[in-house]
Amino acid sequence: MAIAVAWLLFLQLVLEPTLVVDMRLQVIIKNFRDLHIDYPRVNYPVGFQGYCNGLMAYVRGKEQRLYCPNTHYVIHAPWTAIQKYCKYSESFCDNYNEYCTVTQDTFPLTICSLVTKQAPTSCRYNGTLTNQRLYLLCSRKYDAEPIGIIGFY
Repeated sequence: MAIAVAWLLFLQLVLEPTLVVDMRLQVIIKNFRDLHIDYPRVNYPVGFQGYCNGLMAYVRGKEQRLYCPNTHYVIHAPWTAIQKYCKYSESFCDNYNEYCTVTQDTFPLTICSLVTKQAPTSCRYNGTLTNQRLYLLCSRKYDAEPIGIIGFY
């Protein structure tokens, strides 16, 4: 019985931190997918006054933010098309302390930018739809998942 208790204690001390880190990473990946991938592109009702205003209402609700983010990027491509670029990330981005990669293909991307000179309680956005190569953060070096967009080219 004492051996079983010791073994159980050992497993909790060794495996629990790994499980917690893995669960946290899965949440980060899911948030990236929910907030930065919109494929096929959603059409918001006219009352939102444009795609970015509808999207940013969703983003603010999902992130539970009270303030208006200045910029948000949304990719209009299937998850698998983006995901494949993080399968082998040879580059390490010191500024982000994560592996990163640049896509070889261009992807449709909406850039939502906060409109300046408005009331502090108002969150109005302009949107720009473009095709760009993406600079992605990846969850690890090999067999990774995208977890962020650093920029575009």
